[in-house]
Amino acid sequence: MGHVYPGMLDVSTDMTMVTTHFGGHMEVLEFDDLRVRAEKVSEKEIDKVLDEARSIFEIDKTVVEEDFRWAGRVAVGLRQLVDDFDINSLAYYHRGLDGEIHERLGAGMILGCSLLTAEGVPAVGEYELRTSIGMLMLDRMGAGGSFTEFQALNFNNGVVEMGHDGPAHLAISNGKPILRGLGVFHGKRGYGVSVEFDVTHGPVTVFGVTQRKNGTYQFVASEGKVVDGPRLRIGNTTSLVDFGVNPGQWCDDWSATGVPHHWALGIGHRVSELRSIAELLDIEMVVI
Repeated sequence: MGHVYPGMLDVSTDMTMVTTHFGGHMEVLEFDDLRVRAEKVSEKEIDKVLDEARSIFEIDKTVVEEDFRWAGRVAVGLRQLVDDFDINSLAYYHRGLDGEIHERLGAGMILGCSLLTAEGVPAVGEYELRTSIGMLMLDRMGAGGSFTEFQALNFNNGVVEMGHDGPAHLAISNGKPILRGLGVFHGKRGYGVSVEFDVTHGPVTVFGVTQRKNGTYQFVASEGKVVDGPRLRIGNTTSLVDFGVNPGQWCDDWSATGVPHHWALGIGHRVSELRSIAELLDIEMVVI
């Protein structure tokens, strides 16, 4: 839904190849499909989804009530969109300008998309179609699958700090996730609420789907463990992952595969399952 993030050519995806590799149907949506549904949402429906959010999240004092209600409106509209188009996963991005409606919709997606992702409909920002599919695969394995990219390398503690602002898989949160208010977003215009948490501590798998220059897909995966320690607390889904090697070396090896700069992070060691899927789909797999 929307358009590819300007300049993010590594995440640009040929939708024909998605169907070629995985089957299924690709639906191309516009933000106006969401706009018309959000406009019809009642105050009662907003109240209901905000009550749901309060039961799931710790609501930080930085959350502005107006932004919270707007996120609730968008969340209800998103659920209607998913039902109307029978959506299994969603990738979205729209830049927008100067506070107009499409910018506000794009900035208000995080709450609703996090709720959808926890319900088994992965929804990711920055038009990351292939990562949404990777998240869907991990979710169906019972591994969750949260939207992730590099944030920092901690050489003292030997961990890779990774996460993203935007939708999170609430079912694999290490504790009660936090809803924070942000005046500046990472990766989008506007302002509003965002989700902060770290993934359940213990074994994890990172999983990316690469599109190579000949159009074919490649799976890239690595197993590690999420550990406790000091981490960024900026309204992002930030986890500290120990891969058992120097974090700089792991970063170089992972990046050298050509994997896009986003990937899915799921709980448990899942390489053997992913390898079986790759064999069934005749897709090459690289393990770091």
